[in-house]
Amino acid sequence: MKKKSVYYWSPFLTPIATCKAVINSAYCINKFSKKFDAKIINFYGEFDKNIKDIENKNIDTVRFYNNNFLNFFPKYGKIFSRISFIFFFILGFFPLIKLLKTNKPNYLIIHLITSLPLILLILFNFETKFILRISGLPKLNIFRKFLWKIALKKIFLITCPTKETYNYIKSLKLCNEEKIKILFDPVINVNEIRNKIKQDVKIEDNNFYVAVGRLTNQKNFLFLCKCIKELKKKNPEIKLYIIGEGEEFYLINHYINKQKLLKNIKLLGHKQNIFPYFKRASGFILSSLWEDPGFVLIEAGFCRIPVFSTDAKPGPYEIIKDNINGTNFISNDIESFIDKFDIFLKNSKNKKILMENFKLSKKFTIFNHYKKLSQYLN
Repeated sequence: MKKKSVYYWSPFLTPIATCKAVINSAYCINKFSKKFDAKIINFYGEFDKNIKDIENKNIDTVRFYNNNFLNFFPKYGKIFSRISFIFFFILGFFPLIKLLKTNKPNYLIIHLITSLPLILLILFNFETKFILRISGLPKLNIFRKFLWKIALKKIFLITCPTKETYNYIKSLKLCNEEKIKILFDPVINVNEIRNKIKQDVKIEDNNFYVAVGRLTNQKNFLFLCKCIKELKKKNPEIKLYIIGEGEEFYLINHYINKQKLLKNIKLLGHKQNIFPYFKRASGFILSSLWEDPGFVLIEAGFCRIPVFSTDAKPGPYEIIKDNINGTNFISNDIESFIDKFDIFLKNSKNKKILMENFKLSKKFTIFNHYKKLSQYLN
């Protein structure tokens, strides 16, 4: 019996959690399914940095262009990144039409730069069933709302990573509610994490906290640095590692230097393997203004590291319950952060809280993701 094909469309400019979600989702389909076969569209070389991981997981890729356009287009800043997206739209228009008409995949799961496949869905009749995977609470401007209102009439399925986003998409009333489903992201690959956490990484400090994510406004790291400055007054030796890269590097680095926090806050850049840091850290801190759901938040829970998290919606508010499986502070509120930090320190020694967070993280394993996704595909 010939397997049904599932293609993933997810062009991106900078390393983001969605990339990992795509790889893990395709991997779990190929690993557990006898009915489906998954492939990733490596549009302009965005997945090249992950190609070893993809090959090791026996995932085939479909390449549009031989040249890696990622090196030639600006990645940061709202204006410059929008210009890049326009070019990608133009470059992908005809190749994606050709792929859908020639290869005729049974399903196309679209994650990022979704406007292109959605417009093609409106303009053409494909045999392929389109699945829109919502990543983050969408901001619907006039154009996007108009596009969705037309395209979602022809969409096969919409998946949401959290209940908050699910309820929001339903409230828009842009399509039949039966098309909207909750699908937890495939964050936890148990064997992979167990292997990665054992890898030897040189870490200078014995007592430090860790934060992970792109250096963008969403992750709110400048706010976190301001909080560390306040905590330093009581604890001059407090240390924070920030793992990630992004457009706000110079802004954050300037603040650290100006406030003389070089001994307290270290910007480590992007790391392929964050798990040894989780293993050694005294706690994980999430300062984001929003997540959906928050990959590192879930990974930290699985690694049984104490979690100090914003109560932002969607994502953190839904995942971390105060004094049950972690400690919450009011989003973007320095006073709340400082007040709750002492409680976080006490909760860090509470094994019951750590175990509750570990249990919750298991909802996001690749196998649980596969079970639910395979139910939705027919």
